[in-house]
Amino acid sequence: MIWRSREPRYDVASGISQGARNYQEDAIAADFPVGSEAGFVVLADGMGGHAAGDVASKIVLTEVFSELKFHFADVEAFERQAPEILRKVAEFANETLRDHAARHPETEGMGATLVVPALVENRLWWISVGDSPLFLYRNGLLTQVNEDHSMGPQIDFMVQSGLLDARFAADHPDRNCLMSVLMGAQIAKIDCPTRPLELQAGDIVVCASDGVQFLSNAQITKILGKYRKSRSTEIAERLLDEIYKLNDPDQDNISFTIIKVNDASVRPRQPRPPRASVAVARPRGLTTVVAEPDPLPAPPDGVAPVFEPEEAAAMVALPMAEVVEIETALRDAANDAEEDLAKQRVVVVPRRFVALA
Repeated sequence: MIWRSREPRYDVASGISQGARNYQEDAIAADFPVGSEAGFVVLADGMGGHAAGDVASKIVLTEVFSELKFHFADVEAFERQAPEILRKVAEFANETLRDHAARHPETEGMGATLVVPALVENRLWWISVGDSPLFLYRNGLLTQVNEDHSMGPQIDFMVQSGLLDARFAADHPDRNCLMSVLMGAQIAKIDCPTRPLELQAGDIVVCASDGVQFLSNAQITKILGKYRKSRSTEIAERLLDEIYKLNDPDQDNISFTIIKVNDASVRPRQPRPPRASVAVARPRGLTTVVAEPDPLPAPPDGVAPVFEPEEAAAMVALPMAEVVEIETALRDAANDAEEDLAKQRVVVVPRRFVALA
């Protein structure tokens, strides 16, 4: 008999490709530790050209991923304030972009979209800024669950209202113009629901950059339906294969993560006393070296440190009378040492301190 481990709650795989572009401006990372009941994806699609868009996406990815990794150390605390934490993380990444552009004027105008699905058991939280889609495949239907902050939805609405011919809508020059993006300025629109979406076993979550949308929703649905019982790695390979078959000379960068939900059960909560969370109080200061303090003389060899009687009693738990006797002896030894030091050259030990700015 061959022993098999139980199926993981999430089956996750990512894919990335440069497409037909000269450089890669997408950045993506997923964190779903084996055995964990939670995980998240961070995807940023950069804009601004070479040496700017790719820099922006990497900055956003680095800042958001590190912040969420910190918060996911206490998943229960994260869920108590998930929307607030996700918003703060996006705002912090936006501030970092602004600071970088201020120090490097040649990168002014760079920016990046952001989409972060955060899963805890059967609950899907997310935050998104821009046009990178977050899809849910369920029972043969593909739905984009996050908002599209581009002109695309507005153009489609104009078609439905009879204000624009459908023949021109698909290739409208303003379709991909972004109405909200991270680029250091005020964020115009943020999609961050106050309640999570409940997932079901068999659901497939797809977090992607808009390069995947060179495939139609019908094509994506067909692939997910055909390979829904396969591993996520095979689904990812099939998606990339279909995009390559398009052979589109304008193919954008491609990045995505496939998350298959194998287990949508909810674990019973263990009763725990309420406690303050440190999840929203992470220090963000840079480690710097401060000026040297006044040098201190080195203590003479063989002389123990002197404590006040109360401190010594607390440390060694001796009767106060004995502590006073020991402390007196130590003071006498220290006085003798000071007299010897007066006759000798003082040895100075330079010290440097590291502090959080």
